[in-house]
Order: sequence, then C-alpha cells, then structure tokens
Amino acid sequence: MKDSHGRTIDYLRISLTDRCNFRCIYCMPEEGVQSLAHEDILRIEEIEEAVRVAAGMGIRSIRLTGGEPLVRLGVVDLVRAIAHTPGIENVSMTTNGVLLPKMAADLKEAGLSRVNISLDTLDPAQFRQITRRGELQQTLDGIDAALAAGFNPVKINAVAVRSLDQDYLAFAKLSIDRPLHVRFIEYMPVGESSGSHGCGWGKDDVVPSEELFEIINERARAAGMDELVPAGNDRPLGWGPARYFEFPNAQGTVGFISPLSRHFCSECNRLRLTADGKLRPCLFSDDEYDVRTALRAGDDQAVRAVFAEALGAKPDEHHDKVGTERGMSQIGG
Repeated sequence: MKDSHGRTIDYLRISLTDRCNFRCIYCMPEEGVQSLAHEDILRIEEIEEAVRVAAGMGIRSIRLTGGEPLVRLGVVDLVRAIAHTPGIENVSMTTNGVLLPKMAADLKEAGLSRVNISLDTLDPAQFRQITRRGELQQTLDGIDAALAAGFNPVKINAVAVRSLDQDYLAFAKLSIDRPLHVRFIEYMPVGESSGSHGCGWGKDDVVPSEELFEIINERARAAGMDELVPAGNDRPLGWGPARYFEFPNAQGTVGFISPLSRHFCSECNRLRLTADGKLRPCLFSDDEYDVRTALRAGDDQAVRAVFAEALGAKPDEHHDKVGTERGMSQIGG
C-alpha cells in the first residue's frame, strides 16, 4: 500500500488490550484506571479478520502490543493464526516480559518471529518506582526465557528520561556478552499520564539521542572501554527507525530511536489499530477511523474502505506535536 506521500505502508501495530500487570508511571495512573469495557475490545476473531484484510491490501508485518499483550486470553492461538495468514511475513510482540518464562516456548512454536522487551532501568528500587507493581528480576527472567526459546533478535526497549538519571552505560553493556539489541527511545509526553497530572515529566525530560550517544561514550571512556561504533551489515531483523551501533566484538547492538529530535516520518511504514478497533494513521495524531463496526458487520469491503481512509489520512510528518487524548496503554505505542 502507498499513502498519499508515496510511502509504502506494510506494517500494522495492533494493541490487543489496554490492560496491564504493571502501572508504569508514564503510561497509566497507579489507581482508578478506567479500562475499556470487554464488549468494546476487538474479539480475537475480529483481529484475525482485520489482519486478513490488511494482508490482502499489502500489510506484511504485524506487531502485537498492549497494554501488556500477554495478559490477553488466547494470545498464543492468535499468534498462530496471524503467522499462517497468507501475505504476512513476520509477527512480533512488545511485552514487559513478566509472563515470558511461562509462554516464550509456546509463542515461538506458534510462529512469533521476534520479541521486544520493555525495560527502563536495571536498578530494582527504581524499577518498582517506575512500574509500581513489578520486580526487576521478573523481567530479567523474561529476557532469559526469550533467548532460551530461540528468539532472534531479542530487543530491549529502554525509554530514556532525564529525571530518572538511568545508568545508560550499564544498559548498553547488556549487548556485549549476549545477542541482545538494546534500543534507547526518546521519552514521548503522550496522554494524561504525562505532565503535571501524571508522572510530572515533560519536554525537559526528553534526552535527545545525540546527547545520549555522547553520554554513553563518555562513560565508556571513563570506564576504560571502547566507544560505540556504527554497526556492521549484520543489522538485527526488523530493522526500522533505530540507528544501530555496537561495541567492538559485542554479540548485540545498541540502537537509538529518535521520534522527537530526529523524527523518521519520511520513512514511516505503519498504521496502528487500537484495542477498541480504531485505526490511527499517526501516533502523534488524535485522528482515528472506526474499523470495529465494519468488522462486526462482517463487511470486508467496508473494512478495506476504512483501511484506505486511514491510509489516506497519514500526515507528511507529526510536526513535533506531542500529547494526545489517549494514553499509550490504549494506543499501543
């Protein structure tokens, strides 16, 4: 599929649920979360149908997100169905990793291509502060389970936030001894959970990727280590908006995703499907197109029409707009 700006759109991100076993401070409030009603969430068979129609229009890659996608009942069977959909070339997932020790092997067998694990700190106390429910070891065990199940690549998504003063070098060093691909993502103030009514973080907490790259290299030099150098030709599968570097002789890579300081709108290849069946042309826009009604009517032609409408509404770029009416747990990131 081509959008009105000539970009090839072949990637669909699907939020399976807005529910999560964490309460990360930049994603949702600690208490009083207003979850979507069950009848408003897309049913498993509706997701499968949306994927089938999208694949027929040119979508080739599916990423399952949340909330936390692994809390959705039937997720393994859904992965299997999507992986066997004609036209779909790969199925990936973004997860906090807590349930991977129980589910990684089944997900791999079902056809999940690769996994991204969200991890924003390596300090146990800070992990509890950020997630408000989780324990660091649970996510570390999830990383081990993903590697043991044979997923390749296993990517670690770390949101860089100035107020947290994370140990960026320790994160980067995770890529040295194991085939882990650590990706630092600029914090995006999105939804009600940012700003004064949420975690309190704002634009001042965005750490531009160029600055972060220099911080890591400065700390590496101080520790007597080699600096990061551009990664070679062995880029991790699922090469997308990140720019990748590596320590010499490391098994993995270190990537930087810069949605604000170096936005990649000209290379954008995706649409987003929210848990309640709305297509979003852009993460930073509140424009949404209802595909759930067409799915529940069993009208494939109407489903295609909604996809086409959302495709035609993709902006040329997000013009540095941040903050939307929805939080990340409903959009799917």
